[in-house]
Amino acid sequence: MSEPSRILRGEQDADSLRLRSRHRKKILGLFEQHLPGVEVWAYGSRVSGQSHDGSDLDLVLRGPDLAPIDVRVLAAFLDALRDSTIPFLVETRDWARLPESFHRQIEREYIVLRRGTREPSP
Repeated sequence: MSEPSRILRGEQDADSLRLRSRHRKKILGLFEQHLPGVEVWAYGSRVSGQSHDGSDLDLVLRGPDLAPIDVRVLAAFLDALRDSTIPFLVETRDWARLPESFHRQIEREYIVLRRGTREPSP
């Protein structure tokens, strides 16, 4: 059985996540500022269609070469996210720090919110 995956291609798919355009742009801007090169997948209720407007947004962060993301860099990103005007909880997890069983669960259904780079930066 093939595992479904979806790729975010624009506003229509963004609507399936129940994200307003301004919130999606703000989140992506924070990633560009704090975590360039990191690929971001959405998973959970906003991907499965089981969410409502106030549901949290579950994101998994996949660093270059799937290496762990520096905890100081991740903490700075999380601080910026908390200080933002985004009106719902954004839960983030580092792929490299998750158990393999959770990888398999996420891989069943996700949306690529942001493409990353393949190699770590020097």
